[in-house]
Amino acid sequence: MNAAIYIIDADVAILVTLFIFVYALLAIAIYIFGKVGFKAELTRYALEVADTEAAMLNELEVPYAIVDEKGNIYWFNDAFYDISNSENVDKKSLLAIFPELENTLSSMEDEDAEEVVKKDDKEYRVVFRRCADEAIKAKQGSFQDGSISAFFYDITEINALLRENYDNRMIMGLLYIDNYEEALESIDEVKRSLLSALVERKITKFMQSIDAVTRKLEKDKYIVIFKNKYLDQLKQDRFSILDEVKGVNIGNDMAVTISFGIGISMESYTQSYDFARAAIDMALGRGGDQVVLKEKNNISYFGGKSQRTGTNTRVKARVKAHALSELIEAKDNVLIMGHKNSDTDAIGAAIGVYRICRTFNKTAHIVINDISSSIAPTIERMKATSENGSELFVTGEKALTMVDKDTMLVVVDVNNSEFVECEELLNKVSTIVLLDHHRQGPTTIKNTVLSYIEEYASSSCELVAEILQYIDLDVKMTSTEAAAMYSGIMIDTNNFLVKTGARTFEAAAFLRRNGAEVTRIRKEFRTEMDEFKLKAKIASMAEIYRGAFAFATYTEGDNKDKNRVILGAKVANELMNISNVKASFVFTSCDNEVYISARSIDEVNVQLLMEKIGGGGHLSVAGAQPKGVTIEEAETMVKELLDSCIESGEISV
Repeated sequence: MNAAIYIIDADVAILVTLFIFVYALLAIAIYIFGKVGFKAELTRYALEVADTEAAMLNELEVPYAIVDEKGNIYWFNDAFYDISNSENVDKKSLLAIFPELENTLSSMEDEDAEEVVKKDDKEYRVVFRRCADEAIKAKQGSFQDGSISAFFYDITEINALLRENYDNRMIMGLLYIDNYEEALESIDEVKRSLLSALVERKITKFMQSIDAVTRKLEKDKYIVIFKNKYLDQLKQDRFSILDEVKGVNIGNDMAVTISFGIGISMESYTQSYDFARAAIDMALGRGGDQVVLKEKNNISYFGGKSQRTGTNTRVKARVKAHALSELIEAKDNVLIMGHKNSDTDAIGAAIGVYRICRTFNKTAHIVINDISSSIAPTIERMKATSENGSELFVTGEKALTMVDKDTMLVVVDVNNSEFVECEELLNKVSTIVLLDHHRQGPTTIKNTVLSYIEEYASSSCELVAEILQYIDLDVKMTSTEAAAMYSGIMIDTNNFLVKTGARTFEAAAFLRRNGAEVTRIRKEFRTEMDEFKLKAKIASMAEIYRGAFAFATYTEGDNKDKNRVILGAKVANELMNISNVKASFVFTSCDNEVYISARSIDEVNVQLLMEKIGGGGHLSVAGAQPKGVTIEEAETMVKELLDSCIESGEISV
């Protein structure tokens, strides 16, 4: 602008230049002499801010301290001093005040770390955070040498409220008397009302001890509601209500047993009730006399020590037979499948179902992949005598190609979806029928249109034999088919010594009338001399653990031979003939998998033991196939499990 004025008027421009010069001198003077005061003011302001921040940190209600990785305290505020409850805090280590923080502090990385500690009835959530200089951070790329800020948040009241809320959640339960009618029939009529009243009083009194609301739905069914805080107490007590009710005896020949299904859901009361319904169904399906706790992804079992007694009535068998007949009539093709490494009971039951299908002139095939030596003679005779001939037995791969919309799948002698001969069939076939006598587990086959699981039955062959008697049409069995089913009952009952009831012998009599030749069957069950010697050798090397449990292993021979597993089961049966042995466990390996055969008579529930390592079965006959372990590790696993059960009182020695 000054230059433009020179063009217009030089005198005026000179005057403007003079003013600019004076302005420049004044600006320089102000900058030089005001710089010191400006810096002093900035310094004073910064100090005031620092003092304010320091005061705020010191007076902060949240306990706060600065430490290093070894726990040495650099600085702390008043709130931290109060919770430390210690003199000369600045001369102490944080780990001396809170020893439980050592691992968290020493292993801390760049990210924040948290830990919950307790001190003087208080709970604190401790948050550790690195606090290094940004320049150091940029230079070193980490906080490894920086100090650490520790914040202590008091969560005592919050946790107390959370615990109170958790303890007061509603737990839903359904309690059923397993054998109400049968127990009443076992005593004089005049005592029946007394027995019923005593059982009800036991149940009501026990539920009052946990402040539960109990209401009778039917004469033998109750709904129970109680607070979650009593659940741990019941678990520690191992649900003594089971034994209390069982102890009621006023001359009744049959002990009264109950089943208790408990549903635990954190989402809704409706879901709790649904879980309770599923739990009681599972408890009844496993034989009763037990408690089943069902959560969303977890199921626990308690009790189940007594053998369920079968009823003499066959109404259920007749109803199931009628339903099965209708299903078979509606389908053109039936596939019958047992469990992996099929045994005599599985193949016998499958043959019985095959005979039902042929009675209705329906095409039927039995799915089997591997044929062991114990069932090979039966299969060969069936191929020679059946209408299907060699086409009767098919592999799982071929069975998958036979499936269409008119196909029905009948699963026998197994209810665990993981142990069936061909698991893909369960997903491909829409109409599934389940016939089994094993106790149910958490992986029971789902989406069945007909399920007949009776734990009291000695074998699947017994169930199928009863169904055969109630088929509307006249069923004509061949002697080979009758012998196969009779063999299945004999094997599963160990020659009618284990799990036999009146209906077991009635089923055997039915098969005998249909041509089962007992003498020929007995001859077929005779053992080769080499196998006899091998069984004796394995048994001779058995170890008696804790004076009551027999352990034996079999590792010799061909690892691919499926007969090793059957041999192990036979040895487990033989070991139960030794005095004072409460349970036997035989470990065999086959195709790089470990198989455990467990047996007992009545003192130990081997099914509960095997379930804890992924197996299952019956109270006195069970097994497991633990994955990814050696025989030695499996043996150690079972021994540790026995030790735990003995210490908790589940098993007495």
